[in-house]
Amino acid sequence: MPASVVVRDGTIRDVLPAGEGIPERAEVVDFGDRVVMPGLVDTHVHVNEPGRADWEGFETATRAAAAGGVTTIFDMPLNSVPPTTSLAALSEKASAASGKCFVDVGFWGGVVPGNTADLGALADLGVPGFKCFLVPSGVPEFPDVSEDDLVTALRVIAQTGGVLLAHAEHPAWIGSATAGEHRRYATYLATRPPRAEDEAVALLVRLCRETGARIHVVHLSSAAAIGRIEAARAEGLPFSAETCPHYLFFAAEDVPDGATEFKCAPPIRDRANRERLWEGLEKGSIEMVVSDHSPSPPRMKSRETGDFLSAWGGISSLQLRLPAVWTAARERGHSIQRLADWLCAAPARLGAVAHRKGAIAPEAEADFVVWDPDAAFEVRSESIHHRHVLTPYAGRTLYGVVEATFLAGEKIYERGRFVGPPRGRILLRGNRRDI
Repeated sequence: MPASVVVRDGTIRDVLPAGEGIPERAEVVDFGDRVVMPGLVDTHVHVNEPGRADWEGFETATRAAAAGGVTTIFDMPLNSVPPTTSLAALSEKASAASGKCFVDVGFWGGVVPGNTADLGALADLGVPGFKCFLVPSGVPEFPDVSEDDLVTALRVIAQTGGVLLAHAEHPAWIGSATAGEHRRYATYLATRPPRAEDEAVALLVRLCRETGARIHVVHLSSAAAIGRIEAARAEGLPFSAETCPHYLFFAAEDVPDGATEFKCAPPIRDRANRERLWEGLEKGSIEMVVSDHSPSPPRMKSRETGDFLSAWGGISSLQLRLPAVWTAARERGHSIQRLADWLCAAPARLGAVAHRKGAIAPEAEADFVVWDPDAAFEVRSESIHHRHVLTPYAGRTLYGVVEATFLAGEKIYERGRFVGPPRGRILLRGNRRDI
């Protein structure tokens, strides 16, 4: 609606009908008919620093976030070295981020075999949850967990009030390509069938019921699992799921041979599956859309050979989440209000920052993205701020141009340029302006 948002000392003080009740001597910034939305919250970002900053780092990742209207990110515990599975590793990561971040940054911890004793201390420091893999993660320092590992960890996580974030693919259903052309996407797709996700979700629902711990399925790509998620929620279990822009925007039938920039795990599936994911979002069975920004140096994507089986599985999209999702959403008749739920409010709840972020309301932090939903642009490498520009969105025309981004009431980005030095905070207890 047309409105005036009153901001003081980095906090929203009031939301008023347009032009009414503006305090005397207030500085008025008028964005006309542009959309002013809460700053986006992205709870699934792989920054990779320290240890693999040549893949991505805090400076470049948070610049890309600001340019995409994202004001808060949560960094995954891998693929940094060391992974965030202990207090010492968290301290090292926070030190690596200090002074470099253009947006606020929180951290997830990790669950790996043998680190259950570290989980309570990480939670005490402000880590809202813990990521695990049921299958090999792709990096040796972050091994996958067994069912016994999960049960032990979930009992601790339930006591902390945190959440388990699970890469939900069951190892029994992950295959290897013994035949087929490795440049064909279908060859890779066959190695990670929907059954792998469905069986993993079934296991996680059972463990949620047995332990009482909150469980969240990350990057859901298979719509076949939605029924199990709905049944768990109907039962009253604390169980939720997210999906990602690439699963909602692309379809397996359209992936060209050798185009390894499309490879991710779980994989992009067919058109019919994509539309069922949209239905899951519409019903609320899937609560949010987050980027799973998982970059790597271009050489690791095997683009020269186009070998899908050897390529690193990860898609760079942190900067493009808003326009990618909006472009697909508007085609299906979804509203900007729903978009704000999926990109702002629901991720803020998952990251335990909903009391301060993800909404335009009194007492919330004055984090905003100002954007034009009717303006279109072509994705070009020169406008991408991720460390590496290889992305499946290259050359695509997307709707939704970000014009300005505000963090705690201060403009940090406007029309292609960054304003001022990095102002982002580390969202851990004991830091300045602690959450």
